[in-house]
Amino acid sequence: MNDKADRTAGKIRCDACPVLCYIAEGRAGACDRYANHGGTLVRLDPLTIIEGAASHGVKAVPFLKGSQGTDWDGDLVQGGRPFITAVGAGTTYPDYKPAPFIVSQNVEGVDMVTVVTEGIFSYCGVKVKIDTDRFIGHERAVVRVEGEPVGHVMTSEYGSKMLSLGGVEHLTGGGKKEGRVTCDALMKLCNREPVEMTVDEGATVIVQAGRAPVINGVEEKLMRVGCGSATIGMFATQWAQHADEVVVVDDHITGVLSEHQSGKLLNVPPSGIRVKGRRSTPGRYFQVAEPGTGWGGTNIEDPLTILKEADPEVAWEGLRLLMVSTTGEQSAYYELDANLRPVAKPLPDDLRASVELIAENCEPSLCSVLFMAGAGGSLRAGVTKNPVKLTHSVKDSLTYVSCGGAGAYV
Repeated sequence: MNDKADRTAGKIRCDACPVLCYIAEGRAGACDRYANHGGTLVRLDPLTIIEGAASHGVKAVPFLKGSQGTDWDGDLVQGGRPFITAVGAGTTYPDYKPAPFIVSQNVEGVDMVTVVTEGIFSYCGVKVKIDTDRFIGHERAVVRVEGEPVGHVMTSEYGSKMLSLGGVEHLTGGGKKEGRVTCDALMKLCNREPVEMTVDEGATVIVQAGRAPVINGVEEKLMRVGCGSATIGMFATQWAQHADEVVVVDDHITGVLSEHQSGKLLNVPPSGIRVKGRRSTPGRYFQVAEPGTGWGGTNIEDPLTILKEADPEVAWEGLRLLMVSTTGEQSAYYELDANLRPVAKPLPDDLRASVELIAENCEPSLCSVLFMAGAGGSLRAGVTKNPVKLTHSVKDSLTYVSCGGAGAYV
């Protein structure tokens, strides 16, 4: 008993979470969010509205009896003043406790209640969208940070690779280091900081929200304008008068102008240029090469490797052939010799302008990070006696949910 008394002398016990830290004067608890200041338990992260009002000279709307502030003027948004956010508001997890801030007003007979609390991070994750044609890893491949698994590669979106990171299996279901690394990676991503990650049997990628991805040390520039078929549909009129054949190299769908419906409508005659891969519909080919970081997201550096020998009954000497990627970043021009073999030639100015037009129509390559918040039933219990009714009110659009003041999709 005496030893315990000595250890706790001069300390206060924090009851914000089940850890129940004893905190000495001037020190913070294990969470770094609560501290002992002159024998009083204080929150280290200030509630955003309090700090905002003080620094900008704005009076807060009163919610405690006897407080000083500005009465409500009928403006629901009240854009001229800060509003309460969840930043700096909560404890580790509400459980049975009331939410730390419950603010209410009666507006024309209707109770307007604002509840501010925090969700538990171990239920949360992020979805990452990486604008690139490059191969970063196969679907379901494990994504690692500092060697620890933090998520996996998802099904691709059009022109983008998708990652699913975090979640309870990584934050609490693995080893201690895995959980710590996952938590740190999620925090950095959500705060727009760069995170380097590797994909099993894939690439090394640096992801930062709002910035271009860096794949195997190379910063991406452009997001594809479309697949090879779509690219032909967009730019066929620019090519028809200046080339006899155009092949748009793409890992998803490689397009061939003379076979494509666009070429038919522009009276482009058959060229005899034949493409490897699996023919889908006229002018559209799947699987012309393996995925990679080369032309159009394939593993090729020489575009001629996707061509078969030209059809001698259709092709002709001097045939003009343009090969280009879906971003316009790679292009090559050839003319067939007497043996109907492509010979590299300087790119004519008219075709150069069309290649530049492809690049001009591409959006910049970016990384997007979407925070996927998760909360258990006791998060609702900190607000109401019958939690399911709160859920129903959200579904009925009677309750609005935001994350730190930002709108959220529920």
